[in-house]
Amino acid sequence: MLSVPMRTLAGAALLGLTVSSGAWAQDMQAGSVTGLPVPRYVSLKTDRVNLREGPSKEHRTRWVYQRAGLPVEITAEFETWRRVRDSDGAEGWVLHSLLSGKRTALVAPWAKNKSEILPMRGKAAADAPVVAELQPGVITNVLSCAQSWCRVAVRNITGYIPQERLWGVYPNEKVD
Repeated sequence: MLSVPMRTLAGAALLGLTVSSGAWAQDMQAGSVTGLPVPRYVSLKTDRVNLREGPSKEHRTRWVYQRAGLPVEITAEFETWRRVRDSDGAEGWVLHSLLSGKRTALVAPWAKNKSEILPMRGKAAADAPVVAELQPGVITNVLSCAQSWCRVAVRNITGYIPQERLWGVYPNEKVD
């Protein structure tokens, strides 16, 4: 949940982004189908996405995601299927048409205290004014990342969060 003085907002619109290489890119390879980097982060296109045991509709569904915009990491490609990992570490196969290249990130999904409040700042500085307070698990649109800060948006609120507090961007990744 995102809280702003006098109001509460939830959810986020998706925005498209391009990625520039950084130190994190050293372990990446080209995908066997798309030629795009693997691993890479993408997001779920719809509110209903089946995570399957293998790369076909004949494989059993392990999990059904019900949160459009949720970031996942592609770890492999096979024909029209992508093996993905979520922020909890669950892995399986998803049909490529259910994924979007739009970059999103989860705010501190690993936080043990789910009522913890994380500040979104007006500038990329620890002492910048707070423009909103985010709870762990909020989906943000990643607008850009550079020098350990990411510019993110949740609905109509834009601000900065330290890159290390987001799941959906790699350490030192530059997102344009």
